[in-house]
Amino acid sequence: MTIAIHHQIQDIFLTEGRRMPFEKNTLIPLADELADHIAYISQGHVQLTQQTLGGKELTVRICSEASLIGDVTLFSTTALTPFSATALTTVVLHVLPKAIMEKHVAAQPHTMIEYMQWLQIENLKHQSLLRDLVLHGKKGALFSTLIRLANTYGVLLANDAVYIDLALTNTELANLCGTSREMINRMLNDLKKHNIISFDKGYITVHQLDQLKHAIDCENCPISVCRID
Repeated sequence: MTIAIHHQIQDIFLTEGRRMPFEKNTLIPLADELADHIAYISQGHVQLTQQTLGGKELTVRICSEASLIGDVTLFSTTALTPFSATALTTVVLHVLPKAIMEKHVAAQPHTMIEYMQWLQIENLKHQSLLRDLVLHGKKGALFSTLIRLANTYGVLLANDAVYIDLALTNTELANLCGTSREMINRMLNDLKKHNIISFDKGYITVHQLDQLKHAIDCENCPISVCRID
């Protein structure tokens, strides 16, 4: 269930970008060597996290193949606190200086349109996620995260169950939801008790996706928006 970046933009990275492989659990230097660069993920999963002033870690996204990470805001000198990036699996990036991408966008109107469309989808993702967090609190954060994981990494099984093909610890889920591992443990066990989900060795299967959607007044956003990547 991956929503790919447009082919025109993908081709720019694959033909002109520097190929950079990373082993599992390796830190990806977005703030150092890859500052002022944009990276296209051609293989693997990358976790983007940000640390609060109090030292708490929040996972912002889990990106997969055909995602862009790095300094993706073109024609802007505004500096934002960079995310920390970790390879959750073996990862291959194709990295391009932001200035090169800006030249392509400035010279090719169709590339500019594709890039703007991608950015608009990213903005809608963030808006819908913030809505769920603000309106429904910690419980809504978990339910929303499970729905987004199912939309992004889900494999449809019998009886409309969805197997999330991405192993996550309860700590990693807690970081995605901005809450404690203990609270996630309690909520997951409650969902399991009511046969809404089951889990085995870090892999979650959602048996009643509609129940999760109903609990947070799901607006049935397009899958291109309701995603975790």
